[in-house]
Amino acid sequence: MSAGFQYIDTKQVEEISGGDKDFLKELVDIFMDQIPEFVEKITTAFEVENWLLLAREAHTAKSSAMTFGMKDTADLLKKLQLECEAENLTNVPDMVRRVIHELKAAIPELQTLKKSL
Repeated sequence: MSAGFQYIDTKQVEEISGGDKDFLKELVDIFMDQIPEFVEKITTAFEVENWLLLAREAHTAKSSAMTFGMKDTADLLKKLQLECEAENLTNVPDMVRRVIHELKAAIPELQTLKKSL
């Protein structure tokens, strides 16, 4: 079902839902609701230079990204978390921009997935 998607891979979430399309729709809705929250919290933590909060938000977003097969995004979130915890901030601005772009780019794919169910 995930053919044609650039940012999401539905394999894991399909396994979690066990073929229950209503449950899968619910999971999609939850993640679509979470994405703007993740983006806002990551952006705010970055803007106020609260690196531990940014690390925590990256950690939280990582789990949801993995559920929807966003392996590259999840890997980037993990790296962002570790860099913030270590206060190794050189690449943090670029990582934040990429994470936000990828999370936002997943929304149309999630909408397409939901319509196909």
